[in-house]
Amino acid sequence: MTTKSSNSKDDRIKRAVEMAKKAHEGQLRKTGEPYIVHPLAVKKILEEWGMDEDTIIAGILHDTIEDTDLTLDDIKQEFGESVAFLVDGVTKLSTARNGMRDIDTYLPATRDNFLRLMIALGDDIRVLIIKLADRLHNLRTLSALPPDKQKKIAKETLEVFAPLADRLNMGLLRVEMADLAFKYVDPKRFDELEQLIKKYNKSAEKSLAKTEEEIRRALRKEKIKYKLSGRVKSVYSLHKKLAKHHQNMGEIYDLMALRIIVEDVTTCYLVLGIIHSLYTPMDGRIKDYIAMPKQNGYQSLHTTVITKDKHIVEFQIRTNEMHEYAERGLAASFYYNEQKLTESYKKGKIEHLPTNLLWITELQMTAAKLREGKKVDLKKLKLNLFADKIFVYTPKGDIIDLPKGALPLDFAYKLHSEIGDHVVGVKINGKMSNLGKKLEHGDVVEILTSKNQTPKQTWFNKIITPHARQKLRHALRPAPNQTTSRKKH
Repeated sequence: MTTKSSNSKDDRIKRAVEMAKKAHEGQLRKTGEPYIVHPLAVKKILEEWGMDEDTIIAGILHDTIEDTDLTLDDIKQEFGESVAFLVDGVTKLSTARNGMRDIDTYLPATRDNFLRLMIALGDDIRVLIIKLADRLHNLRTLSALPPDKQKKIAKETLEVFAPLADRLNMGLLRVEMADLAFKYVDPKRFDELEQLIKKYNKSAEKSLAKTEEEIRRALRKEKIKYKLSGRVKSVYSLHKKLAKHHQNMGEIYDLMALRIIVEDVTTCYLVLGIIHSLYTPMDGRIKDYIAMPKQNGYQSLHTTVITKDKHIVEFQIRTNEMHEYAERGLAASFYYNEQKLTESYKKGKIEHLPTNLLWITELQMTAAKLREGKKVDLKKLKLNLFADKIFVYTPKGDIIDLPKGALPLDFAYKLHSEIGDHVVGVKINGKMSNLGKKLEHGDVVEILTSKNQTPKQTWFNKIITPHARQKLRHALRPAPNQTTSRKKH
């Protein structure tokens, strides 16, 4: 049964390759290669990311509607509605970008254009992943283009596509895209920083090897199963960090890091303890992103220590699954849930998304409104999608995402309008607080309610989210059968 399924999948992908070859026949890339080289490279990238079959097929065919005589009906007839849906989404995204060719008008308004890009692909997030694979291969072959186009594509990548990869926690992709692009945006600075990293690595090589061996001995002694590897900071990441620290290399502690991957969360904390028993941890440099994940879902333990020979080394400790998510982000989520994808995505509906990616659902709702011709306030949408998010917890441990600056009533109405309508107080981290206090990332929030409480007009001063405002407005509205009697005095 397994062999039959595998052959069936391979057969569909082979047919897609043949269709693309025939459609792109006679077309050449700027490199002089046959055009089919590009769709095949996108196919390979999507396979490396562990994407589902329909996404890989759509990646092979992603340029056919725009650049060949092939139609969506042809694709739908051959490969089904889901593949056609994805190809159509990528085509719409390319069309949306066609109106933004002028770098001078495009980049100064990056956020607005970023938003338009997102709306264009909001039907199905796999469209975005195909587009990211497409952009990655184009970056790898950017040398074939004229210098002005090289710079335009590179700047657009740093402003739009690398941040998108980061938003989806696709760490490997973000690093490669940013470094490839930065090399064209500022080649002199790129070379300077690349040489700086090489020089540092050479000087720290012996010390790092000694530290690695000490760690290996300690982990073997405790009979811990592990994988140990080194991680060098990327050029663009170093560029951004130096800008943040006024070009002071003395403030950069994570140029080189050692990464330890273990089997479970308990072992992560055990390894952290072992490291701290061997070396002196630096004050304020212990980060627990397992208990408190980053806003893009990244999880790991970080600690920076001073070794016995006075070198500074950062350690990252995580499980295999955390590492997969850190490297491939949303693509890893697809990999783990591939069997659920086809049915879930047939109509562009995303199910079972991690809490940190719930903004995608918000995006889909907006895209649906636009398709129906309903008016959308882009300023509000931009705020909702791109303002910093905070993640707070219910007493039971459920995670609720809210925009930065949100207040307890925003939290209450996010839980349920019935809870919001009857709030009498709030406990934050186990202590009584007030409804005017801004919530912080990681707070545990308990809403106190009473059936006797009714919503108040003054609550509008204690909420910031459109959702809470809408619910409060609805609660304050008079009932349809309620009449107002007027008495003469």
